[in-house]
Amino acid sequence: MCRVDEVMSREHDKYDKVVELAKRRGFFWPSFEIYGGVAGFYDLGPLGTLLKSNIIRLWREFFITRHMDMVVEIETPVITPEVVFEASGHLHHFTDPIVECTSCRRKFRADQLIEEALNVKVEGRSAEELTRMIRENNVRCPFCGSDLGEVRVFNLLFQTFIGPYTQNKAYLRPEAAQGMFTSFKRVHKVMREKLPLGIAQIGRVARNEISPRQGMVRLREFTIMEVEFFFDPEEPGEPPLSRFGGNLRILTADAKVRGEEGPETYGVEEAVQEGIIKNKWLAYWMAVARDFIKALGVPENHMYFEEKLPHERAHYATQTFDQLVRISRWGWIEVSGHAYRGDYDLQGHMRYSGQDLTVFKKFEKPVTRKVEKVFVNKVVIGKLFKEKSAEVLKLLESVDTDLIKEALSKGESYIEIKGFKVPASAVEVRVIEEKVVGRKFIPHVVEPSFGAERLVLMVLDHAYTEEEERVVLKVPHHIAPIKLAVFPLVAKEPLVSIAKELFSKALAEGIPAIYDDSGSIGRRYARADEVGVPYAVTVDYQTPEDKTVTIRERDTRAQVRVGLSEVVSRIKELVHA
Repeated sequence: MCRVDEVMSREHDKYDKVVELAKRRGFFWPSFEIYGGVAGFYDLGPLGTLLKSNIIRLWREFFITRHMDMVVEIETPVITPEVVFEASGHLHHFTDPIVECTSCRRKFRADQLIEEALNVKVEGRSAEELTRMIRENNVRCPFCGSDLGEVRVFNLLFQTFIGPYTQNKAYLRPEAAQGMFTSFKRVHKVMREKLPLGIAQIGRVARNEISPRQGMVRLREFTIMEVEFFFDPEEPGEPPLSRFGGNLRILTADAKVRGEEGPETYGVEEAVQEGIIKNKWLAYWMAVARDFIKALGVPENHMYFEEKLPHERAHYATQTFDQLVRISRWGWIEVSGHAYRGDYDLQGHMRYSGQDLTVFKKFEKPVTRKVEKVFVNKVVIGKLFKEKSAEVLKLLESVDTDLIKEALSKGESYIEIKGFKVPASAVEVRVIEEKVVGRKFIPHVVEPSFGAERLVLMVLDHAYTEEEERVVLKVPHHIAPIKLAVFPLVAKEPLVSIAKELFSKALAEGIPAIYDDSGSIGRRYARADEVGVPYAVTVDYQTPEDKTVTIRERDTRAQVRVGLSEVVSRIKELVHA
């Protein structure tokens, strides 16, 4: 067996062991197992739920608590009216390519099928291009070997209805973002109209994936953690790089086009100055994401940011970077997405809702400037358009003055605006001086976005180690599901009573703990190591005599003796060190 095959075999073996451990010890397993399971759905067990909660708590610390001077958290509904996704573009653009076997009628995600068959990347290619590639390369159904049909697009939104009326169409949200955009004006006002302003949200989302694979990597329902960060595009302010700065490992779009695969290292400010990252706030939140993933146990050299090519980006993004981390079997997977959404979303919601979502920024001192303004003979407009005159006047006020000037310069008799023919003689463009006290603008947005369940898998994969025929889950202490294991050396009094009292005290002090008096002390240590418990306390025969116990550390197996009364405070210090 060649070295590459050996590495791949070990990677597959490790992944299988991680999944087996996750099922056996209660981290995660496929949902609806008693009915055969449904692809893309996973249950989190007792330990998985605790681990996910700790990951979410740490995300809040990095993205909200440490930024409470500019980031707030809200909660919005999962069920969303159809018009919201019309405005956001999801009804037309939130799609994947699908292809059906002409014989067995199985359906596949076309780009994945082609990538597996031809070993080429085709993300973002059109349905027509994918169909052509299938025909030219004779890509066939992997199940029955028959011909494949035409590739078409499949919308990934889960559809539902609000109330008993089918005309009240709605969808389960595929991202938390739109709730933040529709609530922006309200939150901006609550926060005393300050910019920059980050609106964060953590909640469930649903995506009707065509053929989800890779276990917990791609789910049809999961928990998302997102920030929509709004700022003035002309005066964006300075990110607090003293909190999160340093370097970023980046594979740029240009490097990908040149065929390069490895990332280069750039300083955060350097990446912005060289135009590699288009916006300083996008770069800043990428730096925050880097440190957050490091805090979950991933070394910095095991992650990098990949810039997406134009055809790979979502419809709303002008620049996107995926944060990639390597895990066993699946290789480099996306653990967060960082998109510069510009004013795309607010513009869309302004058009569809008719609401003003602009921000007014007052100048320190009013300024006088010359402006071109349209003047209209309202008497003429009133006589000509009667009950429609108010609508015509509003259109004339909003139209670009250059269009009117162009029509007047050509000597045209009428100026046509949205079906209305306005006499040119009733319209005039004048240059006037006006005092301006501020300016209106639509904020721009950058977005860091994470899937919590994918991070659970990432943490377990990086934590899983085998040492001397024992499994140790080296989860960072601060996110370990269980922080403390309490053992009596033997299941006899008074050791049991002392141990149970210590266990109860730990729980009362908010330390997640387990008590175990079954089997040898070695087997109990092994069981605790296997689920990532960082510290184990053993009550032994010396404890009743001098009121001391041993604290054992999971990774080094080093033991220290401390006073019984100090155990809880010492563990609190250790798990947060």
